Amino acid sequence: MPRVSVIMGVMNAASRLDESIESIINQTFSDWEFIICDDGSTDHTYERLLEWSKRDSRIVPIKNNDNLGLAATLNHCIEYCTGEYIARMDDDDISYANRFEKQVNFLDTNPDYAFVSCKTDIFDGVNLYKSKVRLIEEPTKQDLLWQSRFIHPATMFRLDALKRVDGYRVARETIKSQDYDLFMRLYASGLKGYNIQEPLFRYYINPVIKKKKTKYKYRVNEAIIRYKGFKKLGFPIRGVPYIFKPLILGLIPVRLIDRFKKNRK
Repeated sequence: MPRVSVIMGVMNAASRLDESIESIINQTFSDWEFIICDDGSTDHTYERLLEWSKRDSRIVPIKNNDNLGLAATLNHCIEYCTGEYIARMDDDDISYANRFEKQVNFLDTNPDYAFVSCKTDIFDGVNLYKSKVRLIEEPTKQDLLWQSRFIHPATMFRLDALKRVDGYRVARETIKSQDYDLFMRLYASGLKGYNIQEPLFRYYINPVIKKKKTKYKYRVNEAIIRYKGFKKLGFPIRGVPYIFKPLILGLIPVRLIDRFKKNRK
């Protein structure tokens, strides 16, 4: 059985998934399996995955007959995992060659941590630049009040940690924020994570989507997630102001938020 199981959900990704898969194949740590679930694609994504599985037997394609969303898709992947560690991956990102080697070494030598993530470089489709987001090295549960403190697709978990919280929570409000919900539940169960202070990952941020205003229903869903997460974390009163953060930000024009960020640089 491989030590690391990599999980990735894809939908209509035939034209973009090759580079991400190649970045896993090129890892210096080679003891892995790659579970990739096609979440109801209407293009030839699944056929492309089958082609990859013929090239490398460590790649295991599975599929959902219908589109179930990312949380349910990742849970489907976990059902097939045999590794001690579970590494996340997305179809438009790149794992640098030493990512798995360094994350496995960290978890092997630091049994008190349930998962480990890392700093990332940012890619906008043309330019690659250093992320200006400060990732706290050892986040506490209090740090989760403001926002998630981990880059989800760059994270490696212990399998038993994910099973301890029953994996990803599938609910209407977890769409777009299933990672934040997961991290809060992990911390609420007494587990904790760590951020390696080195970029081991290329994180794609679509500049067009970034400029668009997030649908307000997703802001409402995040507020619900925060309410439930903070309650589990033991912040019934202290967490109240932070619950309303996404609702308030959703009312502010994007151009004003961008102007504020520029003034802070």
